[in-house]
Amino acid sequence: MLYLTNANLPISVRQQLPLRAQDLYREAFNETWALHAGDAGREEHASRVAWAAVRQRYHAMPGGQWQPNVPPDVPGREEGRR
Repeated sequence: MLYLTNANLPISVRQQLPLRAQDLYREAFNETWALHAGDAGREEHASRVAWAAVRQRYHAMPGGQWQPNVPPDVPGREEGRR
């Protein structure tokens, strides 16, 4: 099943993830769902791919809230210089 909006996502996803992470989940799920049309277990596969996409950019905090990952500092870059 495709998720047309974040409101269509499973309640567990909506309760845990911030809005941008919900967008990311939905986009990854829908893309995987479409690529694997006719495959047995495609909903489970799409869900795993969607959670992996979220985990690349977010991490779970104690208490279940998800926060964006902070990119590592670029080595050799001084404060204020680009």
